Amino acid sequence: MSEKHNGRCECGKVAFTVTSPRKGITVCHCSQCRRTSGHLWASTHAAYDDVNFISDEGLEWYASSRIAKRGFCKHCGSSLFYRMNDEDGIGIAAGCFDNPTDFELGKHIYTASKGDYYGINDEVPSFEEV
Repeated sequence: MSEKHNGRCECGKVAFTVTSPRKGITVCHCSQCRRTSGHLWASTHAAYDDVNFISDEGLEWYASSRIAKRGFCKHCGSSLFYRMNDEDGIGIAAGCFDNPTDFELGKHIYTASKGDYYGINDEVPSFEEV
C-alpha cells in the first residue's frame, strides 16, 4: 500500500502530497546545498509523477547549475526541491513534511566539503563525494 505524505512551504503557497517517497533521508554537505539551504540539505526522493501540487502559486525554479535546478517559494523563501534536468525524480526537503513521516537518516554525501563549524557524529554511512 502506498503512503501519502503532506508537505508545504512556510507560508503555504506551495503545498503538495507525495505518494511513497523514499524513507531514507540523504544529507548533502556540499557548498551549494549549504548556501541555498542555510546549513545542509536533507531530502527524500520520489518520482516526479508521484508529487501532486495542491498549490504551486509560489513555486519558482532556479537553475543552480547546468545539470540541475532548485525549487523554492518566491513568497516565503522556503527551499523545497532539487531536480536533475535529465531525471524523472525529484528531491524533496525533509523538513517541509508534516509529522509523522516515518523517515530515517540514510546517508551523508559530499562530506569533504562540509562546513567547518559542525561534525558528523552518527553511525549513518558517509561519503566524501558521490
